Amino acid sequence: MAATNINRVVLTGNLTTDPELRSLPSGNSVCSLRVACNTRRKNGSTGEWEDKPNYFNVTVWGAQGENAARFLHKGRPVAIDGRLEWREWEAQDGTKRQAIDIIADSVQFLGSRDEAPGAGGFSGNGPARGGDTPIDEGDFQPAPVAGATGDDDIPF
Repeated sequence: MAATNINRVVLTGNLTTDPELRSLPSGNSVCSLRVACNTRRKNGSTGEWEDKPNYFNVTVWGAQGENAARFLHKGRPVAIDGRLEWREWEAQDGTKRQAIDIIADSVQFLGSRDEAPGAGGFSGNGPARGGDTPIDEGDFQPAPVAGATGDDDIPF
């Protein structure tokens, strides 16, 4: 029985640059994103917790890439679901180069559409406030209390 291989990546982070959209000669669109994700670790010498950023190149194809280029901007928080892809090429100086990219299957926009970087929206510590979906204020209104007619109406 052959083993099943799994190549899956799920991450949340913030864009470090504005998305770059380009069209290929085939007519397909491709969008490049650069996402930063912090990892917390304890500094061995000071004993303090520190954030260490990790940076990832993300490729988004087709209409989803066009939407990412249209609606995302530097600093905007995103959630990426995709797979890793390894590539190798020869540089102009003849050296062999390699990179691992994330090919996005889905990109979820987090935080507020109008939110400027650092404006107090998504902090990575919980759900974003002021997202793209409008809130139904009726969900937060107290429920009306029915008129009490006495204990005789209680069925037990």
